[in-house]
Amino acid sequence: MLFFQLFLSRTVLPAAMRLLHRTLRKRVILPKQLPNGGFIAAFWHGKMLTGWLTVADTLRNICASAPIAVVSLSKDGEILANALHALGFQLIRGSSSRGRDAVRLGIQSALERGAVVVLTPDGPRGPKESFKYGAIRLAAQYRSPILFFAITHQRAWRLRSWDSFEIPKPFSAVDIVVHCVDVPPFEDEQRLRDFSDGLSARFSSAAPQSGA
Repeated sequence: MLFFQLFLSRTVLPAAMRLLHRTLRKRVILPKQLPNGGFIAAFWHGKMLTGWLTVADTLRNICASAPIAVVSLSKDGEILANALHALGFQLIRGSSSRGRDAVRLGIQSALERGAVVVLTPDGPRGPKESFKYGAIRLAAQYRSPILFFAITHQRAWRLRSWDSFEIPKPFSAVDIVVHCVDVPPFEDEQRLRDFSDGLSARFSSAAPQSGA
């Protein structure tokens, strides 16, 4: 059983993700200037089938090292971690609910050396499309911008999960607007929370997206 799970997560799943990604008709709008390194790239948990490889494609020409994915320590996270490792990502394992200190230290180390950290700010358990304050706090501490990938699948299957997980239909169109968000220093915790909540509302699937 363990061998089958490893084979599925390390071979079948990454191959299926690559194949699906190649069929999608992606329309990507980039900001006028992309940061060179030492930043956070993000997309919503429910859009990850498109998000991971779109981020990798976008960053390939501007980053010297492989992007670093933050993945939870859950059983589902183990499957995703194996697939992302096969797709060329480095890994930080943990989440806001489990392994929080390891995640914080891993992100700090990555940002200090100019690497790119990729995460789903509402993962691994929600609330849906809501930025967690920890990621914003670290971005503010290191004055690291957030590159947010707002992804809209024109045709997709939607699961009845907390994140309304989307599986884009092969050969369908996907609109991707990439926003570069400068995160300021915050005088107090309430201002940080207000800023985070504002980002959540700005990038909600219900909000209209335009070029950054």
